[in-house]
Amino acid sequence: MLNDTMKPLHIKSKPNRLLGIDYGTKRVGLAVSDENRQFALPLVVILNTKELCAEIVKNSEEHEVKEIVIGESRNYKGQPNAIFLDVDSLKQNLEKAGFKVYLELEFMTSQQAERLQGKNDMTDASAAALILQSYLDRKAKETE
Repeated sequence: MLNDTMKPLHIKSKPNRLLGIDYGTKRVGLAVSDENRQFALPLVVILNTKELCAEIVKNSEEHEVKEIVIGESRNYKGQPNAIFLDVDSLKQNLEKAGFKVYLELEFMTSQQAERLQGKNDMTDASAAALILQSYLDRKAKETE
């Protein structure tokens, strides 16, 4: 018979990482969360080409990602802007590839990233990290 100190441990499996995306017509920034979904880190900036979805899938597989957060771009009045249709198309393609995809409202994250770190080659990835961090923070508050 097992006493209290000899009971088997029940180890919780860690949640999968999330991938964050800052979509742009020329460049797309990617960020990844830690395994506990507490913080987001800039990952890479990729060119927006015909291979965009395949590149995102490749990066997702490398980082064991099954869920993706894409910045939902809207204008100053809160209405979908010109880039919104492209984001929605990317979302649908990623869902067809087997990912759960969430939209997170974002507003001028590239400018915020640039203000925080200066303009450099990773600005779009940092913007993706801001989008992803916003999602992570909101989800953490919902579970409190």
